[in-house]
Amino acid sequence: MRKPCSGASGPLPRRLSVGRLSSNDRLAWGFVVVALLWGGWLGVWHISGNASFLDGLENLTVDWRFRLAGPRPAPHGIVIAAIDDEAVREAGGYPLSPEVLARIVRALAEFKTRALAVDIAFLNDNAPEIDKELAEALRSTKSVIAAVGLFQRTGARHNKPVSTDLVKVPHPSDILWPAAALADASTAGVVDIATDMGIPRYFPMIYRTANGVAPSFVLATASAALNTKPALAGGRLKLAGKVINLDLGYHLPLRFYGPHGSFRQFSAARILRGELAAEEVRGRVVLLGVTATGIDDVFATPFDRLVPGVEILATGVANVLAGEGLVRSSRVRWIDAGAALALPCIVVILMAKRRAFAGLSLTAFAFALWALIGFVAFLDGYWLSVAVPLAALLPATIGFGAAQQALERYSADRLIADKAALVRFQSPAILHHILETPGFLEQPVPQSIAVVFLDLSGFTGAAEALGAMWSRDFLSGFHAIVGREVASHEGFVANFMGDGAMILFGLPEPRSNDASRALLAALSLRASIDAWLNDLPPAGQDRLSVRIGGHFGPAILSRLGSDLQQHIAATGDTVNVASRLLEVSKIQHCAIVVSEDLFAAADGALSPASEEPDSLVVDIRGRAQPLRVRLWP
Repeated sequence: MRKPCSGASGPLPRRLSVGRLSSNDRLAWGFVVVALLWGGWLGVWHISGNASFLDGLENLTVDWRFRLAGPRPAPHGIVIAAIDDEAVREAGGYPLSPEVLARIVRALAEFKTRALAVDIAFLNDNAPEIDKELAEALRSTKSVIAAVGLFQRTGARHNKPVSTDLVKVPHPSDILWPAAALADASTAGVVDIATDMGIPRYFPMIYRTANGVAPSFVLATASAALNTKPALAGGRLKLAGKVINLDLGYHLPLRFYGPHGSFRQFSAARILRGELAAEEVRGRVVLLGVTATGIDDVFATPFDRLVPGVEILATGVANVLAGEGLVRSSRVRWIDAGAALALPCIVVILMAKRRAFAGLSLTAFAFALWALIGFVAFLDGYWLSVAVPLAALLPATIGFGAAQQALERYSADRLIADKAALVRFQSPAILHHILETPGFLEQPVPQSIAVVFLDLSGFTGAAEALGAMWSRDFLSGFHAIVGREVASHEGFVANFMGDGAMILFGLPEPRSNDASRALLAALSLRASIDAWLNDLPPAGQDRLSVRIGGHFGPAILSRLGSDLQQHIAATGDTVNVASRLLEVSKIQHCAIVVSEDLFAAADGALSPASEEPDSLVVDIRGRAQPLRVRLWP
């Protein structure tokens, strides 16, 4: 059988084409699309102002921002006249009679207050002379009194109905207006406050009624204090040259001033006793309201659990007058929507460039960065959403992280399976080196190697006599013995050629004992194959014998083949000589023939007790120079 001068191995991994997307990249772009769709939907929902499951979370983050920002001092131009426990005792009980209220209002009017807002709903008509007395007192100053809107949903902890629809201007089913005489003497404003879990969030500026639009108590008070009429258009409130950006439905987000008691207040009892000095209220906006114990008109705030309603109203009036309410306009909502789109896409792309374990840290960093931006903006009065970008960020990034891990596990399992399959076509040591060093032998490498060829003498006749199936089973057993012995001596079967094989020692890296391992492998192969042949049926034993040739010297190691399939090849005179030594083995009727170069390079490989092999100088077919060889029978 003619032996080639180079060996063939299994196919090496192909390099990916430039520009081809990896599985991880395709997964990342898929999740970018998902993030855009999910974030876009959340953004549209947020811009439209529809209520959602995120509102409670968002309001919780607002409370945290208030606490982190710390207390803010209330404006000095607003004072609370408190109908507290002391005033109730002074007046002889609660509710205070119209006569007592008239005395309080008249006294405040005489002190030249800027405006007087009475947080009391006068819903019943009293005797004409009583209403007349209170009406005259209210008419003596710029005054505002409370009207109550009736909604289907009412607050559980106070007597003011709750408006929670931020999309449109609130439209109560009915409004309880003050008694006619009092309404004619003063301006009425609806006192309803939009709350969440008992915490005030918004002051609607106007309410829709059957007869048109009614101002809120807060807006009416601010207008009276500035002695001007408000103008509302395009989501903005214009008041005495000041422009205030409002949320949807002309809602003003509430911005709290510190803890309970931040507004300067005094007991109405001091008015009844004539103890109040004019300087305490002159030129200031005064809100008259109930703070007495047991009166169910209290709210929670981020700073306190119980705050009188009149203090919340004072906060709203101060927000309008000072222009200090939180800004959550349509433009701000668009910024929130943009963050809901951008953040998950950016994080997914960054995660795709790193391993999956970095996903959580990237997600946490992106969220922390946006939360920091939101807090800094909050300090300046802008309410950027935290919940909407977070709701857009978490599903996309956690989903991508989980999918990325699943893909990595699948890829690892696939790689293990592919490696296990390739091991059947390639030496494990060479395969591992190729996987670790994809550029292995892309450029030819000159190197000294040991080359061993072997074949079976008489196999062609035996195959003819015993048939194709016997030949196949026979070669399977033969190759198994060769593979086992070569592996035990850390060699590399470059190619199985039917009943023969080409074996290299010096791959993937050259070692000082390459020649020694090659010589010992040749001796072990001869012994193992002879023992195996002796177990065959007589028809096989009588026809077959093994022949082995080996040489050591310089060669060129490289990859040969097309771009679609390559194999590791050894070329040069060393390979040719090792192949021709099989012919010498046949001529000399011996089992093993190795060159003197291989035998000398393997000095010390044989035990001292081993018999010295015969030495002979032979001619090599096709080679000008003879060669000294060693022979084993």
